[in-house]
Amino acid sequence: MRLQRANEGDEPEINLISLIDVIFCIIIFLVVTTTFDVRTSLRLELPTAAGPTMEASDDPLTVVVDAEGRLYLGTVELPKEDRAALIAALSRVEGDHASTRVVLRADARAPHQAVVTAMDALGQAGFARLSIATMPEDGE
Repeated sequence: MRLQRANEGDEPEINLISLIDVIFCIIIFLVVTTTFDVRTSLRLELPTAAGPTMEASDDPLTVVVDAEGRLYLGTVELPKEDRAALIAALSRVEGDHASTRVVLRADARAPHQAVVTAMDALGQAGFARLSIATMPEDGE
């Protein structure tokens, strides 16, 4: 009488169910995180202007002024009333401030004082290359 061993008939196998679950979670994570966009976080109505458009050559520093006059450095909100804190936040930005290109994206409905405060703080922090973002007029 021949007795079989318990492991003779077992062949090694890879359980693919858990591997598929992990890959599915990674794909969902990548799809969700790639849809984030800085421009969709703040709703701005940029002022219109006629004239030639400039091409963005490098990744500029972006200062945003929304319709209520709140200031943002990229996506980080800055103190509205405290000009010294705004200058200090701008001064902490790494790099040569004189050669760093800054784009000021101000909402068309933003208070004029908030735009002037942002421009003044940029100047006092040492930034010399300032561009103001606008939208082309409807006729162009």
